[in-house]
Amino acid sequence: MSGAAAHPYLRMALNNAWANNRFFNALADLPPGAFTAPAPGFFPSLCRTLNHIHEVDLYYIDALEEGGLGRSVYDRSDETDPAALAAAQAEADRRLVDFCRRQNVGITSASRRCERPGGIMTEERVDALLLHLFQHQVHHRGQAHVQLHALGVAPPQLDEFHLDHDRHPTAEAFFA
Repeated sequence: MSGAAAHPYLRMALNNAWANNRFFNALADLPPGAFTAPAPGFFPSLCRTLNHIHEVDLYYIDALEEGGLGRSVYDRSDETDPAALAAAQAEADRRLVDFCRRQNVGITSASRRCERPGGIMTEERVDALLLHLFQHQVHHRGQAHVQLHALGVAPPQLDEFHLDHDRHPTAEAFFA
């Protein structure tokens, strides 16, 4: 693993990209119609859960990049094609990894403006935004994990990334 990948924010971004990739690959085993079918969880379907993860990623990545889109990232329809959503999520994951590759102490202690409901702007530290985003992803991906199982597909193992002794073989490609 390279020295750059040893940085905790970058490691978490790489882990997130790997976990999303692995999870979306498991969707190939879903029966027809299951992606949008009702499934137990905070959101009513696997489709809605994964779209929520994606749109929140877009919101915070835009804030981190100072893109200026704010809450307009939520002005989208749910993507109901798992392959198209996987591609969109992979692009968001790439942007987050690229951001984390460029980060340093000056960036992580800097602040970013976040548009909140009602147009209220708040200042948040970059390091806190990253930690919140990673926690959000893990939280909802865990719910999607349960939904996938409820829909009849064995969910993939997603915690075999950081440690050398039990790293999943597919994880190595994400350190490159």
